[in-house]
Amino acid sequence: MTTADTTPPLRIGLLGTGPWARNTQAPALAAHPGVELSGVWGRRAEAADALAAAHGTRAYTGEEGIDALLEASDAVAFALPPDVQAPLAVRAAEAGCHLLMDKPVATTVAGARAVAEAAEKAGVASVVFCTLRFAPETAAWIAEQTAVGGWFTARAQWLGSLYAAGSASEYADSPWRREKGGLWDVGPHALSVLIPVLGEVERLTAAAGPADTTHLILRHTSGASSTVTLGLSAPPGAAGVEMELRGERGTASVPGWAGAETAFRGAVDALAEAVRTGVPHACDARFGLHLTELLAAAEEQAQAG
Repeated sequence: MTTADTTPPLRIGLLGTGPWARNTQAPALAAHPGVELSGVWGRRAEAADALAAAHGTRAYTGEEGIDALLEASDAVAFALPPDVQAPLAVRAAEAGCHLLMDKPVATTVAGARAVAEAAEKAGVASVVFCTLRFAPETAAWIAEQTAVGGWFTARAQWLGSLYAAGSASEYADSPWRREKGGLWDVGPHALSVLIPVLGEVERLTAAAGPADTTHLILRHTSGASSTVTLGLSAPPGAAGVEMELRGERGTASVPGWAGAETAFRGAVDALAEAVRTGVPHACDARFGLHLTELLAAAEEQAQAG
């Protein structure tokens, strides 16, 4: 005879109503069997009302709405620009809410450090959503390659065509993406794969390429080196994601993955596990701070020429 699971659902509120919230986070949270979508907050009341109605929850807006949503939630998920996310994440942690953040945590080291310190002080769990760390196919591949070891070098290219001529992507309207480019938008994804497999970055060199493209050369604590090319302005025919490792046992290439919504459900599971056990996830706010430090150093080098 089995006993029914009586664990109450994790009440997660959603901050943000843009394309990422509509297309990925709200559907994933509303459909998750272990989650109650406790509400949606947006700066525009009509957008919050529409998204909340689509998923059977309550809408919040205004400053008082943030406090009300935090009070009604065990955790909050963020679908906001990074430098809007960071101070609200500090506020949420101080209110006792666990944090499910988007990458990058912030675009300044000070902003990311404030989040990490607030989460640690409040004793709340945190997860930073770097897609490949949570998509089942790529998460398993990362774990397998980390266990294999013996890697000599790696090559990663993450090129989007968000800003290519003729692009109609609704994500191209994001001011922070246009300002910060591929380094900050897709750089966290690449680094979140390379670091667990090859070790921490002990030396970094960065140079600017065409449009918003940035090239990185990394030296890792394992002794391996890696090269990374990041950008959002590639011609459509040149866009794509490739990651290849080379080492003692030959080569290994990152597999494809099912999509962002499936990966986000994996991040929700990871947060729930961290809440339940009290054991920090490897991709937490402290790791988010580390990524921000690396990206800020790369940006400074690339801009200096």
